[in-house]
Amino acid sequence: MTVAVVLFTSDLRLHDHPPLHAALEAADEVVPLFVLDAGIHAAGFDAPNRRAFLADCLSDLDSSLRHRGGRLVVRNGPVVREVRAVAAQCGAAEVHVAAGVTAYAQRREEGLREELGEDGVALRVHETVITAVAPGTVTPSGSDHFAVFTPYFRRWSQVSSRQPLPAPRTVRVPDGVRGEPLPDRADVAGASPGLPAGGETAGRDRFARWSRSGLSRYEERHDDLADDATSRLSPYLHFGALSPLELVHRARAHGGPGAEAFVRQVCWRDFHHQVLAARPEASVKDYRTRHDRWRDEEDAAEDIAAWRGGRTGYPVVDAAMRQLRHQGWMHNRARLLVASFLTKTLYVDWRIGARHFLDLLVDGDVVNNQLNWQWVAGTGTDTRPHRVLNPLVQAKRFDPDGIYVRRWVPELRSVTGRKVHEPWRLAAAERGELDYPDPLVDLADGLARFKHARGRD
Repeated sequence: MTVAVVLFTSDLRLHDHPPLHAALEAADEVVPLFVLDAGIHAAGFDAPNRRAFLADCLSDLDSSLRHRGGRLVVRNGPVVREVRAVAAQCGAAEVHVAAGVTAYAQRREEGLREELGEDGVALRVHETVITAVAPGTVTPSGSDHFAVFTPYFRRWSQVSSRQPLPAPRTVRVPDGVRGEPLPDRADVAGASPGLPAGGETAGRDRFARWSRSGLSRYEERHDDLADDATSRLSPYLHFGALSPLELVHRARAHGGPGAEAFVRQVCWRDFHHQVLAARPEASVKDYRTRHDRWRDEEDAAEDIAAWRGGRTGYPVVDAAMRQLRHQGWMHNRARLLVASFLTKTLYVDWRIGARHFLDLLVDGDVVNNQLNWQWVAGTGTDTRPHRVLNPLVQAKRFDPDGIYVRRWVPELRSVTGRKVHEPWRLAAAERGELDYPDPLVDLADGLARFKHARGRD
């Protein structure tokens, strides 16, 4: 009997899974393996919300495999060591894994190739598992990656992609491969109370329901804060419970401007992956040096604490930050708004905001989180690095009746209409009854500080 190992990483699904498909074709038996990676824990990336969601994903994956005659083998420890041990135990000839783009994923791949090679075990790395189009598939003349989204999207849209793969009917797992108990969401302390259920089953159900009612109006409504017409699929994409390639195919089959707008957002995710694949240091360093003199973190400590706690005095900013804490998720328009407020109005280093997001976001990953923060901060791929999002303008445009604000800032629920966005303008008697702070900074002063600092470059 021939045996292969499939190492699951950020691809916790059975539908459209090239590594699993290839392993089932190459071997009589397959070991579906997930390693609770000690390196991820040491790096501080296993925040409670993602641990809880991961537990759901692994439980669902194990259940789906058992329905097909298999099971998920879970191990705990350094990933290279555990993969090598499992391969040796079951006599595997091959290990299959999805390609990753982060520096950590690349080091993991190098370690697997080197140590498995010593045992005569082949490492098979598969593209278009975590992304719809593999990084490096399309490149501009004279460069190894696109630094601007629009030309990338044009080329990305022309790529002839493979068809999504069906989930396997049967998975035979060899006897005697030792595993450890699956993690349980109930054992995770500190998760957000409004965190959604994880797993491929939940993700596919969410997409099916949203595509029936929300996809057609996505183009016109996806920025509406109160309506919250976004798909909320980002956590499932982050953990690979859904295939981005399959989502693109299904959206295009649906058709219409809403579907194409959704596909464009999937492309943004691929765009960031191809940037980080080429420039892995951009996860911690400025992609484009702007010579920012960010405020000293100690001097800005009170402002940073107010931003994190949703007490800046700007209701739409505070609503977004409270949504993040309660749900482990934040509306995309709100993410842009609060990031602009921190980096350009308060003039605080983007890395401080990115770290806070990674502490709480269930979909927080190095690729999209870090590069989106850089885009807003003006150190990344934005072609207009000096743009500043005014929170009042944004609030009146995307939450005109104040519904989103009142949903998340209960202190202001008695304030009607658009007045809720500027509580400092209320009459003294009405304002005195509100337990809500004054604005941290005048917007004009914040803008002047930003322009002055950038003007020195």
